[in-house]
Amino acid sequence: MTDTPVTRPMSAAELETVLTWAAEEGWNPGLADTRAFHAADPEGFFLTLVNDDPVAAISVVNHDEGHAFLGLYLCHPDWRGRGIGYATWTHALAHAGTRTVGLDGVPEQEDNYRKSGFIRTGASLRHEGRLPPQTSAAIRPATAEDRPALMALDAQATGHARPRFLTAWLSGDGQTRETRVLQSGGDIAGFATWRACGTGTKIGPVIAPDTDAALTLIADIAAQRPDGPLIVDVPEANTALRRALEQEGFTIPFSTARMYRGPAPETGPALQAIATMELG
Repeated sequence: MTDTPVTRPMSAAELETVLTWAAEEGWNPGLADTRAFHAADPEGFFLTLVNDDPVAAISVVNHDEGHAFLGLYLCHPDWRGRGIGYATWTHALAHAGTRTVGLDGVPEQEDNYRKSGFIRTGASLRHEGRLPPQTSAAIRPATAEDRPALMALDAQATGHARPRFLTAWLSGDGQTRETRVLQSGGDIAGFATWRACGTGTKIGPVIAPDTDAALTLIADIAAQRPDGPLIVDVPEANTALRRALEQEGFTIPFSTARMYRGPAPETGPALQAIATMELG
């Protein structure tokens, strides 16, 4: 037996365990996040073990040739303060190569992230509340045939492509996850994905041409998901949607610092809400 930590890629089953850790930390992951997360980059989820016991985790998911996103940075409480978390961080960052790496980090850790070359570009603000439910004839469930158009809209909004992530993220069973499509004049104008969580329903991404369209998508999901809070992570710069949600009684339980190591992608005006603080 040795106390030397070993860091390696984690399996989907191990990711399920890590998401349980995240739930215990109050992160409220989706009930079916494991498959969608792991499919985004099966080699991008890392686990550190001591004597075969998992003690720390992190993800650095490579979305395309130029962009990656860091998340799920966790160290078991019994192993904190021993340098294991930082060693796991360093090991995982190498997976990104020369890509720009983004993260949504707790503000009190900004100085530590800055030491690794990350620069704050804004924030992601969690909004929790309810909109009055309102169905719309312009909104329908997404189909597999919609996927290329949805991926194109997402790339325009986020500033980069993430095909593997979206292939899994946009697929749903209607019970734990579903993507709703907004049509205008026969074309797809926007979309939003909801996913059931331990508490409430998270909605993201929300890709829409304007605030009214974003609210229409969120109100439609309120009708699909009548129980529990709706949770929407809105970029700090999107003051219009933030104001609209707050006027409807949404609260902001916390925010994260959006930071990048390398040139930040140029987001478009259709990015109303991010998909997830773990994968961007």
